Amino acid sequence: MTVALGAFAVLPGLAVGSFLNVVAARLPERRSLVHPRSACRACATPIAWYDNVPLLSYVLLRGRCRSCGARISPLYPAVEVATAVLLAACVVAFGFTLHAAAAAVFCAALVVITATDLTHRIVPNRVVLPAAAVVLVLMTAAEPSPKWAIAGVGAATFLLLVALAYPGGMGMGDVKLALLMGVALGPAVAVALPLGMIAAIVPAVYLFARHGSRARKMAIPFAPFLALGSVVALFAGDALIRAYTSLL
Repeated sequence: MTVALGAFAVLPGLAVGSFLNVVAARLPERRSLVHPRSACRACATPIAWYDNVPLLSYVLLRGRCRSCGARISPLYPAVEVATAVLLAACVVAFGFTLHAAAAAVFCAALVVITATDLTHRIVPNRVVLPAAAVVLVLMTAAEPSPKWAIAGVGAATFLLLVALAYPGGMGMGDVKLALLMGVALGPAVAVALPLGMIAAIVPAVYLFARHGSRARKMAIPFAPFLALGSVVALFAGDALIRAYTSLL
């Protein structure tokens, strides 16, 4: 039954993902999320409603603007699909609970943060901080405990120390993202942080192998890797912790 409800969450998830595309595109530029209508970034032609159907329109248009033929970034359908899959997974994993609501807010924030870091190299305060506050309230209401706040402060402090030690490796936006991760994941943030760091090593090694010492000047967005670690920890963190402790 829960799986069926998760399947029904896919279409609303695509619609939410379409809105998150607007947030990710406009928020870093401090533009209104409501006005004007969405338009092609190449020719400024307003997008008709039938060309703005989540995922379907991208497929039918073959990833190009109907008016000028400019290529539409594949990040747009990726955001829609990722949002739909994650929100459906929240329903399947946690049912219709406060925990599911917190997980959904967390996942939506991760999607926006990933998109903005990839395109603008920023983790927007107007996403991560309100999301952290909402998630903390929901998780504390679902399971009253100081562990959510403690995990948030602990994770943020850890990345702050890393940022101070290696100022070129990450920014304060990543520290604030760690706060959100902690309040959403609790003790499982101890899984998310190392997974994100390990995942970030892969592109770093590739850049060094291809560009040598010049790779030191090439910035790698870190938030997407933290988001990846967060998703793994959200749905499998407790199981991974139990598996690890059973080996001790």
